[in-house]
Amino acid sequence: MIAYVAGRVTALAPDGAVVDVGGVGLEVQCTPSTLAALRVGETARVPTSLVVREDSLTLYGFADDDERATFELLQTASGVGPRLAQSVLGVLSPTALRQAIATEDLAELTRVPGIGRKGAQRIVLELAGRLTGIGEPSALAAASPGGRADWRGQVHAGLLGLGWSTREADEAVAAVAPEAEAMGPEPSVAVLLKAALQTLSRS
Repeated sequence: MIAYVAGRVTALAPDGAVVDVGGVGLEVQCTPSTLAALRVGETARVPTSLVVREDSLTLYGFADDDERATFELLQTASGVGPRLAQSVLGVLSPTALRQAIATEDLAELTRVPGIGRKGAQRIVLELAGRLTGIGEPSALAAASPGGRADWRGQVHAGLLGLGWSTREADEAVAAVAPEAEAMGPEPSVAVLLKAALQTLSRS
């Protein structure tokens, strides 16, 4: 298994990026939220999952380890392959997915292209209780009234995964806190991660 790739980003496309690792350009399929955090010419560390097929080797990249683990577990549900699992994470964060499954929110799951009502019911049935505990403990906070702090853990983990130090991640999270408060009860982790990276690039 290739747990992550680290190197200079040499190209970005709508559905992926190329990362130069030791002189080899690795193509990584990514969700929009992951791509939003990458910049051509900058060094990045991207958690990955390698999917092996008879005729292909495809490397999928993620914003953090929680997203990668969720991607891999999604594929244990009947009828969910890597592309559909990636589509799910393109629409729902791991925390939002956990909430949708825990509350049997089929409408939320059917927002994902390729998932109908029956597919959503199957995902809820097969993954109920199995997504709990993936990633940092704070990733489960949104399922409770104290879930407002969830974005902090995810943004912080994303920054660490991209190679920033703990101190830099702490400062960036603090800097975007007012923006998170303005977003209401469910701040967008992807938007806040992008804002945090912009803050770090200016410092």
